[in-house]
Amino acid sequence: MSITLVLIASSHLLAATGDCRRGTLDKAYCDEDLDLVADLPQDESKWVNPSTIIFTYTPVEDPAVYANIWDGFVRHMSKTTGKKVVFFPVDNNAAQLEAMRSGRLHVAGFNTGSNPIAVNCAGFVPFAMMAYEDGRFGYEMEIIVQKDSEITSPTQIKGRTLAFTSPTSNSGFKAPSAILKGEFDLVADRDFTPTFSGKHDNSILGVYNGDYEIASIANSVLERMTRRGVIEKGKLRTVYKSQTFPTTGYGHAHNLHPVVVAKVKQAFYTYKWGENFKKEFKKADRFINIRHKTHWDVVRKIDTANGVSYDCK
Repeated sequence: MSITLVLIASSHLLAATGDCRRGTLDKAYCDEDLDLVADLPQDESKWVNPSTIIFTYTPVEDPAVYANIWDGFVRHMSKTTGKKVVFFPVDNNAAQLEAMRSGRLHVAGFNTGSNPIAVNCAGFVPFAMMAYEDGRFGYEMEIIVQKDSEITSPTQIKGRTLAFTSPTSNSGFKAPSAILKGEFDLVADRDFTPTFSGKHDNSILGVYNGDYEIASIANSVLERMTRRGVIEKGKLRTVYKSQTFPTTGYGHAHNLHPVVVAKVKQAFYTYKWGENFKKEFKKADRFINIRHKTHWDVVRKIDTANGVSYDCK
């Protein structure tokens, strides 16, 4: 199975389709309660109660780095659920989506832009997001250049090459595409040449090392790389900063046994963050409850503005 973006006009109207209501969800799922995520199957024989829970984090940077960072949380989830928990490193969004869709992934953090695709095409049910003590959460999309670049405004992108990350990324493609078109009348292939780096760290390092002149990235990734000393602070400059978007959404497969789901949620909400975990994630210190229908509304609107729908073949 492959999941591809289709640039066509999309509708988010909820309607009865086939044997159940599913709205924009793939035909493999139902949404009878109209919360925009897949329901637990009514047939209990389809519920999954794995002996080993497979967990992964969105592939924004080196998976090996995050296997170590998430080790304490993995051990906490194992203790809370009473099950073995394995961190499954993935190199790209497509692999993560395929794993969830095929039943090889039970709990995951999907990045902002991939959340609607994972929900609609892979039966992903997000329930948590990182936040700060005062309730704030999220990140901004930034368009970056080298410190000494002559570029000072997005208007100067015209005639140049802009590095995106991947078509599923909110800050790496969807948001900048909508913003550049809506605010600056700049359209890829017409006004500038797009290229894709694959991941945010690739784009950041590409600009840092001079391989890319300009790139759109998530500033949360840039901040983490700076804190780890991967790049030197002050060597990059921002020429555009967006509104705040929701960050990585954490959730479970729609058919995960409800008893297991309850324990997985308990693991997220009771985890005591260590200093290294806080440092890596910009001093966030907790997971808060979220609803895809409300928290991801702005992201779905960006998809609509870009004329994006999803082909879940």
